[in-house]
Amino acid sequence: MTSLLRVSSLAAASVALVLANGVAAAPPGDVPFGVYDPYGDFSDDPEVEIEHLFLPWEDLLLSSLVDADQYALDRDRALLVTIEPWTWSRDERNTAEYLKQGIAEGLYDQNMRVICAVLGSMRSPITVRWGHEMDDYSGQFIWAGWSADEYVAAYRRMIDICRAEAPDVQYMWSPLGYDEMNDYYPGSDYVDVIGLSVFGLQPWEKEILGSEQTFVDILTPRYERAVQFDKPVVVAELGYVGDEDYVEMWENDVRVEYPQFPRLSGVVYFNQREVYPWPDGFGLPNWRIGSNVIDSTE
Repeated sequence: MTSLLRVSSLAAASVALVLANGVAAAPPGDVPFGVYDPYGDFSDDPEVEIEHLFLPWEDLLLSSLVDADQYALDRDRALLVTIEPWTWSRDERNTAEYLKQGIAEGLYDQNMRVICAVLGSMRSPITVRWGHEMDDYSGQFIWAGWSADEYVAAYRRMIDICRAEAPDVQYMWSPLGYDEMNDYYPGSDYVDVIGLSVFGLQPWEKEILGSEQTFVDILTPRYERAVQFDKPVVVAELGYVGDEDYVEMWENDVRVEYPQFPRLSGVVYFNQREVYPWPDGFGLPNWRIGSNVIDSTE
C-alpha cells in the first residue's frame, strides 16, 4: 500500500468483521461501501467500492496520486478525493483570514490547478470533495464557519478551476449536516453528490444526550436537509465506537437500504483514530475497525 503523506489512504468491530488474518471486511448489506483506509485494513476486501483519500493542497507529493490511481484500479474502486485547503503543518498561514484572502486574491488557484490536472489524467472514476464540513463551528477547520457568501464564492472558484483541468471529475459538496448547512449550498451546477458525516460515540451519547443513538437517528435530520437539493447522498465519513452491542447494532444498520433514504447511494467508513478532540472532554475516539469496541465496564 502507498500512503499519501501522513495519514492519507490509497483511497471494536464485531469479530465477524475482522477476518482471521486481521484484515477488515465490510459490514453486511447492499448500500455501496467505501473506506478511508490509511493502514490498508480493507485492501483485500472485494466489497469495497470507494477508496477515500485526504489531501492537503500544499506539501503534497503529486506522484502519490498516480500510485493511488493504480491501487484503486487494481481493486476496481472509485476514488473519493477530499482536498483540504491547508498544509499538514500548523503555522501563521493556516488561519481562516489568511485562507479567505488568499483564495479571493487567487493565491491558491495554482494549488488547485496542479492537483486537478493530475486527477484529470487518472483512469479511476473520481469525485472531488473540497472544503468539507463548512457548517462546523468547533474550530477544527479553518474553512468552516465562514459567512455563507464567503464560502460559496471560494467553493465555486475552486470547482471552476478544477473543472477546467479535470472535466470528467464529479464534485461532492459535503457539509457536516447541521441546521445551517443549507446556507452554504453553492448551487446545483456545482454539486453532483452531497456528502454527510455520521459518527456514533456511545459514551458521549449516553452522558450528554441521555441515550445512545442509532445510525438512523443521526442520519435522518441530516438526510432530510440534504435531500431537498435533489442530488444523490453519500455518508462521506462514518464511524462508530461503543461496547460490543452498540458496535454490532451499527454494523448491521449502516448498509441497509432504508425506504426513508431512497437517495442514499453509499457510506464511506473513516478507518482511523480521530484527529481532533471530541467535545466535552471525550478525547480522540478510535474509529478503526478492530479497535472501536470499548469495555462496557469502563
